[in-house]
Amino acid sequence: MPKKGGRRAEMGKEMQAQCKRAKVEGACSPSLMNYESPESLFGSLISPIKEEVFFREYWEQKPLLVQRNDPLLAAYYQSLFQLSDLKELCCQGLYYGRDINICRCVNGKKKILNKEGKVNYMQLKKDFDQKKATIQFHQPQRFKEELWKIQEKLECYFGSLVGSNVYITPQGSQGLPPHYDDVEVFILQLEGEKHWRLYKPTVHLAREYNVESEDRIGNSTHEFVLKPGDLLYFPRGTIHQADTPLGISYSTHVTISTYQNNSWGDFLLDAIPGLVFDTAKEDVMLRKSIPRRLLMQVDIADSTKKLSSILRMLADRLENTRELRSSDMKKDFIMNRLPPYLGNDSDSLIPGGKLPKLDSKIRLQFRDHAVITVEPDQENADEIRKEMVYVYHSLKNRRETHMMGAEDDAASEEGTSQTHGLRFPLSYLDALKQIWSNSIVCVKELNLISDEEKENLALALWTECLIEVI
Repeated sequence: MPKKGGRRAEMGKEMQAQCKRAKVEGACSPSLMNYESPESLFGSLISPIKEEVFFREYWEQKPLLVQRNDPLLAAYYQSLFQLSDLKELCCQGLYYGRDINICRCVNGKKKILNKEGKVNYMQLKKDFDQKKATIQFHQPQRFKEELWKIQEKLECYFGSLVGSNVYITPQGSQGLPPHYDDVEVFILQLEGEKHWRLYKPTVHLAREYNVESEDRIGNSTHEFVLKPGDLLYFPRGTIHQADTPLGISYSTHVTISTYQNNSWGDFLLDAIPGLVFDTAKEDVMLRKSIPRRLLMQVDIADSTKKLSSILRMLADRLENTRELRSSDMKKDFIMNRLPPYLGNDSDSLIPGGKLPKLDSKIRLQFRDHAVITVEPDQENADEIRKEMVYVYHSLKNRRETHMMGAEDDAASEEGTSQTHGLRFPLSYLDALKQIWSNSIVCVKELNLISDEEKENLALALWTECLIEVI
């Protein structure tokens, strides 16, 4: 086990200063989660810190500790996931690797203690008690409705996938070695207490997970103990390690993470190909051949001047036209995110009520769960591929496979996973933008040539439960 830090008495002076400021900003106890909107949910998550303060001072910059000492909130956090939940969950058919990992940090390295196949609760509890193993439960929002509600609202708020893992660690033990992640992390302490140490990043806003050795990370910059109801945030790249102190039977926390592969660099990789493709249609310079034998040369430095010139031209075009497409990132987000949490109101995902007619007034539903993209026609690959408008949505996504990675890929290969949405001619784009940008629209005023097109568009969206008739 890594050597414990000797600064517990300080309890992270900088963190305590931040926490004192938080207490000044919100004198009353923080309320429970407010599900009225994505913004209100996030506000209640970081309460009493204000949203604008969080993004100005902490987001992608430095850690934030919110220590609350609120019994009601502590009880609510405990309800999100408890050690005692595992017995019932194991009866639902959990598997090592897919659903649960058991591990322990030994001599600065992560030691996996998984068995094969299906998880047996008694064996799991034995490893937890006798081997002091940490139980890592993958994506509990698949089973716990309250986490589904929280993460679905956070996906709407961030416009990025939001995953979670639960970590249950017995006393005097540590599950993971010092490491950093490629995601923004929000940690909610659910049960017991956890002793944390954070270190200065070696890679700011890291793009990949990495374990760091004790001799490389130096002294911790923050050290503190999380208790039930407390919240910790730190940016991707923040080196961290945590253990359950002696005298605390066990600790349970949930790590909610987001913004993986969601940087400007990722967006450029997604958007630039479309910009080049569109520009090449109009500018002959991009259609001219590259020099003879260029691809056979070891050093192509001579071509950098030409490429720099082309990139400047593309930048000028982008600034003048303000047209930039992102399709793959949009599609990946909407295909893999959680469906809306509707509780007992799941009937709103079944078309009902009045059919839209030409004189109907319509309103967009589930705005945060649908995106519009312009792409080459996917249904006529063998012909000249015209550009079409696609409306993708997540209303029929499966919560059971959310953020399960390889499981989703396997399902896709078997044809059980699919993109949900609609396909329209490019001439429908302006009418779709009308619906997306206005609270209420009259069908006959849609920006389409014929009344038949207007009714067909409204009916198609209504069939997918994306609009309602007012």
